[in-house]
Amino acid sequence: MNTLALFASGSGSNVENIYKYFAGNGNVKVGLVLTDNPNAFVLERAKKLNIPHLYFNYKETSPDNILKTLEIYKTTHIVLGGYLRLINKEIIRKYKNKIFNIHPSLLPKHGGKGYYGDYVHKSVLDGNDKESGITIHLVNEEYDKGKILFQKSIPILDKDTVSSLSSRIHKLEYKFFPQIIEKYILNKL
Repeated sequence: MNTLALFASGSGSNVENIYKYFAGNGNVKVGLVLTDNPNAFVLERAKKLNIPHLYFNYKETSPDNILKTLEIYKTTHIVLGGYLRLINKEIIRKYKNKIFNIHPSLLPKHGGKGYYGDYVHKSVLDGNDKESGITIHLVNEEYDKGKILFQKSIPILDKDTVSSLSSRIHKLEYKFFPQIIEKYILNKL
């Protein structure tokens, strides 16, 4: 069984979506939710869904302790669902080509440190881009620079605001993120 550890820093809507997608799946399951934010709503979501969940202090928790926790929960892959920190090099080495991230733009545009959530959508609109979308990629030691697995674009509409673009991008995330994770894990991508 492939077991996912989901890292999130905020509300965890992608975490819930991924959990529901894999519920009852014979090949992939969600085994753990980790957050670096003690006030993140993802903790409530995980509790409601009966997913083991842990908060860790990013500055005080060593990579070894995180790796031990991942091992205890038999983690085979890591998914970043709105996790805003750079993953430690030791964790990346241990889970090489087994850490997924989703970014709310068509990388390499509008990516890198500080580009997340509404900041990305504002950058897209301010740049007068004709399209935006999502990028699902493997994680390496730089923000948003890992191997791209999948991209899906949508046109920018004249009436788009940060909020409307965010809403349309979220729909793409919910539809494609779990599918691409599953296809990659099962070597069907």
